[in-house]
Amino acid sequence: DFFEVQPAHAGNIICGFGRMEGSTVGVVANQPMVLAGCLDINASKKAARFVRYCDAFNIPIITLVDVPGFLPGTSQEHNGIIKHGAKLLFAYAEATVPKITIITRKAYGGAYDVMASKHLRGDLNYAWPTAEIAVMGAKGAVEIIFRGKTPEEIAEHTAEYEARFANPFIAAQKGFIDEVIKPHATRRRVALGLRKLRNKQLENPWKKHDNIPL
Repeated sequence: DFFEVQPAHAGNIICGFGRMEGSTVGVVANQPMVLAGCLDINASKKAARFVRYCDAFNIPIITLVDVPGFLPGTSQEHNGIIKHGAKLLFAYAEATVPKITIITRKAYGGAYDVMASKHLRGDLNYAWPTAEIAVMGAKGAVEIIFRGKTPEEIAEHTAEYEARFANPFIAAQKGFIDEVIKPHATRRRVALGLRKLRNKQLENPWKKHDNIPL
């Protein structure tokens, strides 16, 4: 079962409640059919509020990642994309509930960090073999590194970049993800992870209050 919240708002990110083995979970997922799944101001605020809601009511969070980055553009910059994007980062970092992340396809740059990465205390971070975890897309990176080369050379270097860097196995070697899993095993692995994390105990350091980016 899945119950989406705010389906008509910020369609590039999906938030909702589901059931896993009879227990409630919160799901946050990028929607590549809308704005290519980019994170913009509205999507960041929508997801940040949902993550904080789940954390407040002790609901585990499952995150499905397919994000090419933050939405570029002067209107986003003028309206504070960094500040609002930081709200989502803050919400994930502060959340103490079980957090399980599955990277299905693209996970580029700062948006990869924000989407419940291991760097934000993700408990279990999995990736499909199709995952691309990198600073940016292969073609864009190659066109910057090898500026001025012929199209044939660009294509050759792009293929080399994709083989060497744009795959989940490099990230797994460095400990950024726990395991590369087959897509058909996803539900089973998530359910097993939730069982393992059922009695998770984690407390943030005591302080008068946090300094959320308002």
